[in-house]
Amino acid sequence: MGSIRWAFRCGSWTPSRSEWLFAARCIQREEKDRIGQFVFAKDAKSAMAGRLLLRRFVCERMGVPWSEIRLERSPRGKPYLAVSSDSVPEPPAWSFNLSHHGDYAVLAAEQGLQVGVDVMKTTMPGSSSVQEFFRIMSRQFTVHEWSTIQSAGSEDQQLAAFYRHWALKESFIKAIGTGLGFNLQRVEFHLSSELVTPGRVLHQTKMLLDEEEEEDWTFEESLLDADHHVAVALGPSLRPSLPPPATFTLLTFVDLITLASPLMEEDSAYWESFEMKAEAPQRQRDSDTSK
Repeated sequence: MGSIRWAFRCGSWTPSRSEWLFAARCIQREEKDRIGQFVFAKDAKSAMAGRLLLRRFVCERMGVPWSEIRLERSPRGKPYLAVSSDSVPEPPAWSFNLSHHGDYAVLAAEQGLQVGVDVMKTTMPGSSSVQEFFRIMSRQFTVHEWSTIQSAGSEDQQLAAFYRHWALKESFIKAIGTGLGFNLQRVEFHLSSELVTPGRVLHQTKMLLDEEEEEDWTFEESLLDADHHVAVALGPSLRPSLPPPATFTLLTFVDLITLASPLMEEDSAYWESFEMKAEAPQRQRDSDTSK
């Protein structure tokens, strides 16, 4: 049995020409084209890192040669491995999920469990006050959850509690693959009284689904840094016991491509297009520099 928790810091990655072009050669053509359509470099880097994280995982842990990996998306956008039955070893089956937000792309994978992951950066609302932002988002949380969020302390602490709850909800939604049609008020989280601190994984948080506690689900919570909260949802298990909570390992770009092999010829115009992209929207750059 196995557990994977990988993170890549896209925000501090300034790819060279050779890095960006090599990365583009090592993913599927349709994914390369999709990434090339992003308006901002920040989004393109996050998407590229996610593709490379997935391919390294499938190659290293599932034993599929890089050149034979075929990743598809479900109708709701969840990635899955589409291969012939003789390309992948038999069970235990792996489940995997990606997320990116703020400065990080993350991957979580498990054998024999449904898995969903979500990373959220605690940021100030761009065009409204914290309380107005909360008012707009009020329908996504239960009365209990809002009480927890708004009693957290300062506005910064309330925002951190908000994004902690949001990451938990998204991790569950992504694990079950339901998508936008799911009413988020159906799930209610009761947080551990312990603080989430860097280098430590909490797993005492409880979830209620339709007001009933779901004992078959486990949630891991951790911090990649002071501003980035990660939640991992682990679904019903056939195992007699769950593995200990796993911390996220920070990978470098070299780590992402260590098993990579090119799938197509170099396209120099792809770099020229990337170079012309602004890093992020102006309002996002202003928000980041004001922190």
